[in-house]
Amino acid sequence: MNPRVGLVTVLFNSADVLPGFFQSLSAQSYRDYWLYIIDNSLDELSFESAKKEIEKYNISNVTLIKNDKNVGVAAANNQGIVLALEAKCEYVLVLNNDIEFADTELFSSMVAVADANNEKLVTPKIYFYDSDLIWCAGGSLSEWRGVVRHYGEMQPDSEKYSSDCYVQYAPTCFMLVHRDVFDRIGLMDEKYFVYYDDVDFIYRSTQAGFKLKYWAEGEVRHKVSSSTGGDESPFSVYYTNRNRIYYIRKNFKGMKKSVAISYTVLTRIVKMANFSNLKRSRKMYDAMIAGFFM
Repeated sequence: MNPRVGLVTVLFNSADVLPGFFQSLSAQSYRDYWLYIIDNSLDELSFESAKKEIEKYNISNVTLIKNDKNVGVAAANNQGIVLALEAKCEYVLVLNNDIEFADTELFSSMVAVADANNEKLVTPKIYFYDSDLIWCAGGSLSEWRGVVRHYGEMQPDSEKYSSDCYVQYAPTCFMLVHRDVFDRIGLMDEKYFVYYDDVDFIYRSTQAGFKLKYWAEGEVRHKVSSSTGGDESPFSVYYTNRNRIYYIRKNFKGMKKSVAISYTVLTRIVKMANFSNLKRSRKMYDAMIAGFFM
C-alpha cells in the first residue's frame, strides 16, 4: 500500500495561477493523498477559483479552508500540516500553487525515492516557469552571513545539476517532508509570517540530524514571486530583511552571530543608500529595526 501524503498549499491572491496548478495535480497517477488548501486572501477570488477547479477536476480528497485574515504563510502552512499529521499522513508535501509539473509520475517517483531510501526531506530540481533556466537545484547556507544560495540559479541545466546529492538548503515551495521531522523539531515558526520561515525550518531540521536530499530527476516549474509583487516590492523588502535578522538572532551564537549580524546591517545600509525609491529605503530601515525586536 502506498504511504499517504498530505499536500499543503497556501493561497494568497492566487486565482491566476490555480488553473495550471490543478491541471498538473489532476494528471498525477498517485492518488493516495489528501489536499489541504489554506486561503489567506483578503477577498474571495482565490477561494472561488479553487472551488471552481476542484469541481472541474472532480477532486474529492480535499479540504479547503478560508481564513478570515492573512495569518501568514508559516501559520497557514502549519494549519495544513497539523491536519495532515492528524489524518495519519506519512509524508507532507509542502508546495506552492504557482508551481506546475508535467511528469504524471512525479508524486509516485518522489515518494518512492523517499520510501525506498528512508529519506526524510526531498526536494526536486526547480526551473523558472517561463524558461529552461534553473531556479534552484538545491542550495547552501552561510552561517557567517545569514544567507542562502540556490545552486544553478539562472543557469541552463547541465550534468552538474543532474546527480542526486545531499544539500544544506532548498526552499519549501515543493518539498516532501516525512512526519518524523515534525515530530522531532515541531512546525514552522509563525513569527516569520513570510520569507525565511523555510530557511529556519530546514536549518533546524539539519541541525537535528536530518538530511535534505536533492532529487535531480524530479522537475517542477515555478512562477517566482507571483503573489508578493517580486523580490524588490516594499512588501518583500520588509519581510526578507526583518526576518533575516530574526533568523540570525534566533539560530546562531557567538562569533557567527556577531559576524552575520554585522554583515547584514552593513550591507543593508549600503543597499539603502543605492535605492532610488524612498519608500523602499524606509521599508528597509523599518525592517532592520523590527528584526532586532522580534
